[in-house]
Amino acid sequence: MQVGPRRGGRFNAPVVVLSLLLVIALGAWWGVDYLRARLAGNGCDALTPVEITAAPDVAPVLTRLAQTVPQEECFSVNVTAKESAAVADLLGTTTSGGPDVWVPESSTMLSQARDAGAWNLPESGQSVANSPVVLGLSDETARRFGWPGKAPSWQEILDGSPVGIPDPARDPLGVGTLLALRKLTEKEPDPAAAFTAAMRKLTPASGQAPMTEQAVLARNLVAAYPGVPVQGFDYPYVVLPKASEASRTAAERFLRLLLDPLAGSIFADEGFRSPTGQFALPRAKDSRTDPAPRPPGPPPVTDLYAALQAWAGTNLSARVQVLLDVSGSMAAAVPGAGKSRMELTLEAATQGLGLFKPSTELGLWLFSTKLDGDKDHRVLLPMKTIAEQKSSGGVERLQAVRPKPGGATGLYDSILAAYQNARQNWKPGRINLVVVLTDGRNEDGETIGLPRLLEELGKLQDPRKPLPVIGIGIGPDIDASELRQVSTATGGDSFTTPDPRKISDVFYQALSKIMCQPPSCKN
Repeated sequence: MQVGPRRGGRFNAPVVVLSLLLVIALGAWWGVDYLRARLAGNGCDALTPVEITAAPDVAPVLTRLAQTVPQEECFSVNVTAKESAAVADLLGTTTSGGPDVWVPESSTMLSQARDAGAWNLPESGQSVANSPVVLGLSDETARRFGWPGKAPSWQEILDGSPVGIPDPARDPLGVGTLLALRKLTEKEPDPAAAFTAAMRKLTPASGQAPMTEQAVLARNLVAAYPGVPVQGFDYPYVVLPKASEASRTAAERFLRLLLDPLAGSIFADEGFRSPTGQFALPRAKDSRTDPAPRPPGPPPVTDLYAALQAWAGTNLSARVQVLLDVSGSMAAAVPGAGKSRMELTLEAATQGLGLFKPSTELGLWLFSTKLDGDKDHRVLLPMKTIAEQKSSGGVERLQAVRPKPGGATGLYDSILAAYQNARQNWKPGRINLVVVLTDGRNEDGETIGLPRLLEELGKLQDPRKPLPVIGIGIGPDIDASELRQVSTATGGDSFTTPDPRKISDVFYQALSKIMCQPPSCKN
């Protein structure tokens, strides 16, 4: 009998094929998903980028730590080293582009960036490291001051050798040096005089240089400390307003990594202290540095502005916004001079430029009535250094100025506009001024009026950022009381003469007042 195959063992080919296809499809789907997860970094669809711009000395440490971010954190960090002054300028002039995070050497740079126009910049950040500002000495120089038997002091170094200083208006090391000197002299019988005397021992030329303790360690130099408790560089970590929400979140997570003890040991390896002003790891006692704790945090903002203002006075570094009257009356001939009021004024102004340092910044506006549409003022020379004005033909453009025929004196509105502009562009480390040159009283019937002008000027005062108006009036038509009230409202002074032939005398009298700062000249 023929025996056929049993029913239960029959091979159903279509079912098997479909099953195999299903298994293959599921496997392929799982494999692609698994590969995508692997490529994205443990479940990350994409890595959120965080762009950090940091001071050149701390950027290498941040770069090293950026490479330790685990993949599962789902963000990447790119660090760019850039001078802090350049970053402050960038943040003050643009609202787009730039990094997500800024780490300058010192919180003083945040104040200076805000003064440059970055009004929405946070006033402070989280310190990620610390390094005192010291004077770096070679072994040979340090031995002249008793090292290693004793630590060199700033005072004996200042008395015994030149000390170079970078521009405090641009370099945080310059600011740190001034703050240390101010602290060093505050217990003297006349602190202001002592501070000024100490600053005059500083020079832009080469000499013993201020630097951070971290730089001293890197270069194997000897550190000289101020001898008084002074806040050093605090390296604030600041998330900038332009950062996206995703980048902001990622930046805050990276900050947590920077504050971790493991990161602290890496900072210490590179010569930085912890944010509290202490070394995270014990250092060898080689007498090149002093491991004693240093004050953490940024210096008070009031100390910053006071030090910069004193430096500006000592070095005659100014930022001057000039208002020049070009009303029709400036064309009047001056009896006995053979020249017009305008010609005499331009001669005095041109000669006066030579009294300022080439680095002094100067801008010049003309004013009359309806000089630029409905405005009573017009920009002739935008703000530049005197050296730049001379090289770009600014003196020639000034000498070519002529009065506006029939133009009246639009004094009040022009003063307010110039003052508002100077306040908005106030620069630390300079004597900021508004200088008004006029031959008459206000003649604009559509003006805001003197009471309103004085009220508005009062609102714009900031004791930390002095901005005086210096009034210079010539001719029989001036209103000395008018100029005096405007100047007094801003902490300035006025100088007038009814005889236009004396414009040079009055002009130089005003400039000597501007350039002679306490304690040499008492207020």
